[in-house]
Amino acid sequence: MVATRLEADEARIRGLVAEIVAGIRDRDLNALRPVYASDVVSFDVEPPLRHVGVEAKLENWARVFAVFRSVEYDVRDLTVVVGGDVAFGYCFGRLHGTLMSGAATDGMWVRVTLCFRRIDGDWLVVHDQASVPFDIVSGRGVADLEP
Repeated sequence: MVATRLEADEARIRGLVAEIVAGIRDRDLNALRPVYASDVVSFDVEPPLRHVGVEAKLENWARVFAVFRSVEYDVRDLTVVVGGDVAFGYCFGRLHGTLMSGAATDGMWVRVTLCFRRIDGDWLVVHDQASVPFDIVSGRGVADLEP
């Protein structure tokens, strides 16, 4: 059976998510760079509220890699929706591994949204967001939830 264009686009986007996971696991900024648009806007879990540009996004990953001796990244329940030259995906993500101190960490599950745009014929991440639910009464993040 021949895949439709939407099926092919969805498969490519799922492949990009797999490339992100592999780049994180390999601690490889050069592997991560081509997945992001040059003007990507990232709403990550760490300050500031907004990181703009691929260099800012890669600086975030460099900070993560400086903390971890070995790192794993799990993706659960990835959903991808494609429409024309834009698409989005959402899932749960968990960063975990062995810290530079040698201690193992199970990390925490976060909610991840990825927005893609077809640029010069290829799909790139133009926006991403990772978030942690919070307790509205205390104002504190809830980091022990699991999907």
